[in-house]
Amino acid sequence: MLILAVDTSGNTASAAVVRDGQLLGSRMLYTARAHSQILLPMAKELLAETGNPVQAVDVFAAADGPGSYTGLRIGIAAMQALAFAGKKLCAGISTLEGLAWNLSAREGILCAALKARLDLCYCAFFESDGQSVRRLTEDAVLSADEIAGQIAAYGPRVMIAGNGAELLLPRCGNALPAPMHLRDQSACGIAAAASRSVPVPPEQLTVRYLQAVKIG
Repeated sequence: MLILAVDTSGNTASAAVVRDGQLLGSRMLYTARAHSQILLPMAKELLAETGNPVQAVDVFAAADGPGSYTGLRIGIAAMQALAFAGKKLCAGISTLEGLAWNLSAREGILCAALKARLDLCYCAFFESDGQSVRRLTEDAVLSADEIAGQIAAYGPRVMIAGNGAELLLPRCGNALPAPMHLRDQSACGIAAAASRSVPVPPEQLTVRYLQAVKIG
């Protein structure tokens, strides 16, 4: 199965091409330009560089939230358009789940957290066995102190991914930050989660709200 995945939930735009669990190529760009200007050219160039025509893609996957609502809409609309054109399927993946899959090689508890507003974060907890990720909590909007309490309850050496780590690490003495190259949202994590999801028709792909708040 060939997957084209994108993540436009934050300040980075990223794309990844995966076939049967093998990463063929990925690209990430931290940019002030609108995602709408760079996403489709990035995705199409990546497909070309990996020797795959867009018609060969089986599943078009996108982060569906939480995150920047404008950015999420751009990613979802792009994947929908390509899926409709090729009569293919889509996968909508939680941004937080994608963050967790970035860290799937690390055994233990994973906290995916993105800044929302004030002292709030979008957050979910996962557990990795070193190969795959299991969700422990649903995506939620929580205060930094609430999340810190949950991290403490899980015990030492919880690893935190996402920019919410900036709020959480000073409150969590035993927590660890994700490595720099795995800290932010990435289409690689979206693709990994999508490979284990049940694809849907493109018209079912939509942005999922946790709270009517824009963070980008």
